Amino acid sequence: MTLDLGPRIDALIDVIGERRPVSDALAVALRAVPRHLFVPSVGVALAKDGPFLIDRDTDPAAWWATVYGPDAIVTQLDCGATGIREVHGRYTSSNSAPGTVVDLLTLLAPEPGHRVLEVGTGTGWTSALLSHLVGDHGEVTSVEVDAAVAEQAAKNLAATGAHPRLLVGDGALGYADGALYDRVHVTCAVHTVPYAWVEQARPGAVIVAPFAPGFDVDLSVRLVVRPDGTAVGRFPGYTSYMMMRAQDGFPVAEDDGGGRRSTTRVDPRTIARASAGAGLAMSALTGLHIREDDEGDRFVLYVVDPANPNHWAAAVHDPDGEHLAYQLGDRSLWDELTDAYAQWVSWGEPGRDRFGLTVTPEGQRIWLDTPEHVLGHAGA
Repeated sequence: MTLDLGPRIDALIDVIGERRPVSDALAVALRAVPRHLFVPSVGVALAKDGPFLIDRDTDPAAWWATVYGPDAIVTQLDCGATGIREVHGRYTSSNSAPGTVVDLLTLLAPEPGHRVLEVGTGTGWTSALLSHLVGDHGEVTSVEVDAAVAEQAAKNLAATGAHPRLLVGDGALGYADGALYDRVHVTCAVHTVPYAWVEQARPGAVIVAPFAPGFDVDLSVRLVVRPDGTAVGRFPGYTSYMMMRAQDGFPVAEDDGGGRRSTTRVDPRTIARASAGAGLAMSALTGLHIREDDEGDRFVLYVVDPANPNHWAAAVHDPDGEHLAYQLGDRSLWDELTDAYAQWVSWGEPGRDRFGLTVTPEGQRIWLDTPEHVLGHAGA
């Protein structure tokens, strides 16, 4: 089944190239580091029509077609607590969609000789691609939080002859002993960029990460480290990755029945389906996150304060127009959120390309148009 490997890879590069340019260096790396060497015999493909199981033993043709297709392939569910054959569960590790891999590596722009910190080894595919792009003599350091995932990645990489430095630990801490880095490549989403990544990078270094502001649309962020120890950049595109485990989830207080009930003229679906620009504005102005429950005939939008589990709100869509709001805690989160949305509208509904991010030792700030026009905190 591997005799037509060259045409398969060429076809994959052609598909990727239909939506974004693929540099000669990346094309060479994709040919030198075949994806199938980093995909297990059984996985879950994330297709547009929904997830489905691929099994190399029972249906090799479908397995090969999927591996050299455009979809991400989940390799772990619920941190390993759920067998992959169950298909459904919380996705906790994957081999990322090839187009997304190319997007982030293009933003990263690694060059031969660069020292690279990778956060999230996963299956090891991007580690191998980076090793091919910058060198394979200690230039790449990759940190993976899950020991089982790291062990399999090490086997995958050894089988291909790639030799990045592999570590098990919290990628949010980086790896100070390997600093200073020229590039930081992140393969999990964050809503707060750890300052350790900036601190361990030299001036002029580039940090590329998936950024989840806590609203419906996730983005890529590209930051450049400045000589003063800060990093600044913008949101050049869209991407979707699993959350970094250290930032995945936060406690929310149980409902004690003491919340405030009211009606709201704002349809909660307006907030839930807001554009990336609106999401960045609302995140910056409020520091809040949203989660939606769209089960059956009922749509509920939950608003949570990551910094305080005792503050949350719920807005319930009513087809008759009398939408309901329930707010728990001292802050009126729903009102804050709708006010922030109205503020974004008053600015002319700026898109995500007008927003940027600055990371300092004190935290991070989202800004509009220029770093001097700071809106507030991003994430928590």
